[in-house]
Amino acid sequence: MKSAVTTTLALAASALLLFGCGKSQDQAQKAGAPPAGGTVISGAGATFPAPIYARWAEAYKAESGQVLNYQAIGSGGGVKQINARTVDFGATDKPLKPEDLDKAGLHQFPTVIGGVVPVVNLPGVQPGQLKLTGALLADIYLGTVKKWNDPQIVQANAGLQLPNLPITVVHRSDGSGTSFLYTTYLAGQSPAWAQKVGASDAVEWPTGIGGKGNDGVAAFVRQTAGAIGYVEYAYASQNGLGYAGLKNRDGAFVNPTAESFAAAAAGADWAKAPGNYLVLIDQPGAGAWPITGATFILLHKQQADAAKGRAVLSFFDWAYKNGDEAAAKLHYVPLPAAVKDMMRKQWSEQIKGTDGKPVFPGA
Repeated sequence: MKSAVTTTLALAASALLLFGCGKSQDQAQKAGAPPAGGTVISGAGATFPAPIYARWAEAYKAESGQVLNYQAIGSGGGVKQINARTVDFGATDKPLKPEDLDKAGLHQFPTVIGGVVPVVNLPGVQPGQLKLTGALLADIYLGTVKKWNDPQIVQANAGLQLPNLPITVVHRSDGSGTSFLYTTYLAGQSPAWAQKVGASDAVEWPTGIGGKGNDGVAAFVRQTAGAIGYVEYAYASQNGLGYAGLKNRDGAFVNPTAESFAAAAAGADWAKAPGNYLVLIDQPGAGAWPITGATFILLHKQQADAAKGRAVLSFFDWAYKNGDEAAAKLHYVPLPAAVKDMMRKQWSEQIKGTDGKPVFPGA
């Protein structure tokens, strides 16, 4: 059922992303990457950034011949796999706190910034026409607002013809950084949500059906009239899903765009974020999208295989240098150049081989 409605991008994001060696070692060295030489970079985790990782990996393979094998299994799975050392890097949208990083011997760094978006399937309602507040969104997910023509929704959408349809709530079934961002937002907007459900990558949902990954949620919403879910914006855009505008911290209703994500990230101070732990929910600014977040990579500080660690960091260094245009096309916000330089410095200082020497080639 899901495969019938999932787009090519969603399939690519949820499946195994494997890019083979197609060029010579000389070409790889000229591209500034380590020679392919049979080395495979393996990673797993968040579905939030999977579309851009797929795009980057394809371009990097074409330029350097390097293989990237990434499984978009959800942030919770990514954390488990990097802790178990079954992958070379993990990926998560729920940043680990400094004490958890220290305990696991991990380093984390951001790659891009994006937005989580409430997506809806409402006949006759165009993307962005529906307006919701955080409190109303929480009531929908609590199951206390059950129909689209509920007086509270009608009052917030004067002049909009809302269908007499039951609301089908869709949420993630897997441990998810997207859910962490979404539930963190709801907890900040609704005392009832904060008390009854809380904020985490995996919660006891009061109502609704679960979909695996951003693509699973998108598929359920797309095929179900009256459904509401939440996905990273690239999935909404690529799947042609309707979405709701949200009332932000400054009291303005905004729609999800790269510009509104950038407005939310404008005040981000990475230099004052221990362990790069930074959550961008409900930031100030008239144009700020309220459910914005960075997505992160997790690496062991001590690399048992220095060449593999170097290959991973070389890929993300290449993405920092060459991936902004592709990120923008998928509605992600690239990191500022100064932040990228800060991350490279951290790699040189913190990611080392068993001999104690930095593995990053820029060191």
